[in-house]
Amino acid sequence: MLLDDETRTAARELALRYECSTSEAIRRAVRGHREAVLGSRPTDRAKRVRALERLFELFEGHDADREIRRLKEEDGGF
Repeated sequence: MLLDDETRTAARELALRYECSTSEAIRRAVRGHREAVLGSRPTDRAKRVRALERLFELFEGHDADREIRRLKEEDGGF
């Protein structure tokens, strides 16, 4: 793949930000753009749904207000 100077610089800047190789930064950018334009693939959406359902199970019966009060007591109200 041939990149013009501006695109090559942009890829290197992304690589520095992602702390990865320039090739990996390009892969991430292409996949991210595909998802932005075309939407998530059905398999990716299914994985996300399963993860979300698992979170619901893990937090079943959790009292968020009680947890917040406890944390505030521990840190002096910050």
